[in-house]
Amino acid sequence: MPDDNTARSCLAIVLAAGEGTRMKSALPKVLHRIAGRSMLGHVLSAVHDAGATHVGVVIGPDRDDVAIEAQAAMSGAEIFVQRERLGTAHAVLAASAALGRGHNDVIVAFADTPLVTAATFARLRAALGEGAAVVGLGFEAPDPTGYGRMIVAGDTLEGIVEHKDATEAQRRITLCNAGLLAISGRYALDILSRIGDANAQKEFYLTDAPAIARAMGLVTRVLTAPESEVQGVNDRVQLAAAEAAMQSRLRTAAMRAGVTMLDPSSVFLSHDTKLGRDVIVEPQVFFGPKVIVEDGAVIHACSHLEGARVGAGASVGPFARLRPGTDLGAKVKVGNFVEIKATTLGKGAKVSHLTYLGDAAVGAEANIGAGTITCNYDGYAKNRTVIGDGAFIGSNSSLVAPVTVATGGYVGSGTVVTKDVPSGALAVGRARQTNIEGWADAFHARNRDRKKT
Repeated sequence: MPDDNTARSCLAIVLAAGEGTRMKSALPKVLHRIAGRSMLGHVLSAVHDAGATHVGVVIGPDRDDVAIEAQAAMSGAEIFVQRERLGTAHAVLAASAALGRGHNDVIVAFADTPLVTAATFARLRAALGEGAAVVGLGFEAPDPTGYGRMIVAGDTLEGIVEHKDATEAQRRITLCNAGLLAISGRYALDILSRIGDANAQKEFYLTDAPAIARAMGLVTRVLTAPESEVQGVNDRVQLAAAEAAMQSRLRTAAMRAGVTMLDPSSVFLSHDTKLGRDVIVEPQVFFGPKVIVEDGAVIHACSHLEGARVGAGASVGPFARLRPGTDLGAKVKVGNFVEIKATTLGKGAKVSHLTYLGDAAVGAEANIGAGTITCNYDGYAKNRTVIGDGAFIGSNSSLVAPVTVATGGYVGSGTVVTKDVPSGALAVGRARQTNIEGWADAFHARNRDRKKT
């Protein structure tokens, strides 16, 4: 067989049937999120990047939510249902229809091991390309208690023994089973169909596959990965550990690509965060899904971004919130305590502080004063505000949408704008000020004694 993975078809079977009762959650375990993506989504992404041409996801009965997530994460994912929980091999055989289609490579992955990389899955496939029929993935454990042990001779995998079934000598083995297998598509159904349930649990275990392949005279191999990469998630503590590991991985990749993080451990990234070269990220910044920050931008401390694009050389924060649909042009300034949603800002526009902009378009070089808000929601529908190039919106102004301030328009401080402002015009809409002479002196005189008591 060729040793180029791209020359061979690959079926990935992802087991997502576990309920995860230790999570203490109404949400299925594999739908819990790490870096803004479900654990199932991470695994599907990794097998796809490793060259899987077809994917089958095995779910439990009545788990439409898992099926929906699988198909949203990977278009074309085929769903199979394991109606009885009779072991891992039984779960894989739930996808027999896919196994029978003659793929060159079969990867068996678990939806609750979200840190396994595409490179590791590709290594498993490469070993199949070199002639192995079964390839198991192991890891060296400082404390192997509870893990299945991998019985090897050189790089040959002779079998896998569960801890409870291991002899004293086998329990001293530190090479442990990570659970992942790659199987030659030519032999997959034959090997899996030979797995029996001669164990105390009366279940069909995937760990029997290497020994069965050896008994058939086939080549088996073992590969290893770091324990940190193959860690599973069964409870909230392990979920937090996996989140920390994923964040460390994402931060390292960003910094190596040219991003400066002043305090990396305090920055939270999403799986799809895109940060350009020479971007500076200050402490305590949160990036939700679908954020793009272009070259040279600065994200100041304590800012929250989600579903937003930040143009080259722009400045955001501190204490700014960019919500989905925000699109900032080059050299835009968004200052402290500013919230923006579904709004575009043209090149060089400034929104320096204490402002809310929603459902708006702000032109280039426009200036939005402190305390400005767009009144975009009338209780039934969202309405749009348009502010033209070079317009100036004075502090503490309210723009009642739908409304337009044309190019070069000027809104006086404290104005409630309810009608369009023509180009070059000044809009002023506030109560006339009245001064009552001597009122303050009289007020203080009446109340001075009261304050003393």
